Amino acid sequence: MQHIYLDHNATTPIRPEVVEAMLPYFTGTFGNPSSVHWAGRQAKQALETARDQVAALIGAKSSEILFTSGGTESNNLAVYGVLKPRGATPFRIVTTPIEHSSVLETVKALGTDTASVEVVTLAVNSQGRVSPGALEAALTPDTALVSIGLANHEIGTLQPIRELSPTIRERAIPFHVDAVQAVG
Repeated sequence: MQHIYLDHNATTPIRPEVVEAMLPYFTGTFGNPSSVHWAGRQAKQALETARDQVAALIGAKSSEILFTSGGTESNNLAVYGVLKPRGATPFRIVTTPIEHSSVLETVKALGTDTASVEVVTLAVNSQGRVSPGALEAALTPDTALVSIGLANHEIGTLQPIRELSPTIRERAIPFHVDAVQAVG
């Protein structure tokens, strides 16, 4: 039986040219990019080249690129980074039921850590999209974060981020957009 694999945004075989480009760093040219010795300087240069390439791919500045081990770590860093400093101060998180588990489980954990966290899960329509009106209705002065993925990892839905953003921006609420699947 031949299998057809359609989840290449999540995990994919490494292309031969990528393997070739990475081989030196897996074998002989390795080092801690924070070290000042020769191996560290080589690793730092390779890291900065990769940062420049990723920035060019998505239209960002190199200084805006932070490497993590993957989307799960990035989502955890973003959500906890915004919310954990709030401590026991009551706050609200607004998200959707179709977010990646790394967002949903983090939000759930924050919601069970303390009774002062209210998690609001917006309904999505039959295409998996959030209504801008429903989002606006869910925002309160206690809303500390809105977390909505740009491209859904399972159904491929693209959220109307440009339509959702102005309402969130007007209220100066941090807006976490998991865009991992969108690049691919």
